[in-house]
Amino acid sequence: MKKLIENIVSKPTRPGMVGDGFRVFNYFPKGVITQRRMSPFLMLDFNAAYDFGPSDHVRGVDVHPHKGFETVTIAYKGSVAHYDSAGNSGVINPGDVQWMTAGDGILHKEFHEEAFSKKGGLFEMVQLWVNLPQKDKSATPHYQALLAENMGKLVLENNQGIVNVIAGSAQGVHGPASTYTPLNLFDIRLNSGGTFHTSTPSSHNTAVLSINGEIEVNGQKVAEHGFVLFKNEGEEISIHAPEKSIALLLSGEPIHEPIASYGPFVMNTDAEIRQAITDFNMGKFGYLE
Repeated sequence: MKKLIENIVSKPTRPGMVGDGFRVFNYFPKGVITQRRMSPFLMLDFNAAYDFGPSDHVRGVDVHPHKGFETVTIAYKGSVAHYDSAGNSGVINPGDVQWMTAGDGILHKEFHEEAFSKKGGLFEMVQLWVNLPQKDKSATPHYQALLAENMGKLVLENNQGIVNVIAGSAQGVHGPASTYTPLNLFDIRLNSGGTFHTSTPSSHNTAVLSINGEIEVNGQKVAEHGFVLFKNEGEEISIHAPEKSIALLLSGEPIHEPIASYGPFVMNTDAEIRQAITDFNMGKFGYLE
């Protein structure tokens, strides 16, 4: 049965700045699209393509904490350098994904990669926050550098396009990301006239974001940067590209647990949030310059 569409949301009217390097449009949590409605996904920020001029100042977000969830950064244009208090560092370039499990608490910082900053250019990224079940919120912080060449590649027949499977599986092709709960994350790149068919369990919370170009989702037109939220009814999804397009599909099994969130901390109770703040203030998340 075709998955039913609950809502099609236009791109938010005004972007916000995260630090001085990320000019993002926040799609959720907002209004009726709450953290519980999109579980296990907690947040989606989209840095739509923006031309940053050359600069000797490296733009980005300085040291800040996270605890109780994961951050997933998908690079479409530009380059980002990452550093964290667990000793991880790396650079993601177009097609790469940075998947950081904050778990029991971590400090990190993200900046435009130095050479990119000096040259300037188009910068386009998505950042997702993915919740962790209560039993995994104390996981040891770690980092997955998912490079473009290691993504699961589903090549659609007749030159219709390609699907980069970041997490989960599509038509037998599996993504490299290790996840704590069942979820799918697909970078869908369709040529003009191309169509991608997939299915997700009706119980999964599922959405599609148009990154570039107009698309048709289960027969309904979706403008560039439109966000499609599906009902929890039906399984089958069809994404068609009248023109060359890029879309992101996210789908996951909801975590049926209480959510308590405060800034960069996501736990299950207010008491756990207070403890997270105390742990951070006591230096238990490590050290990062």
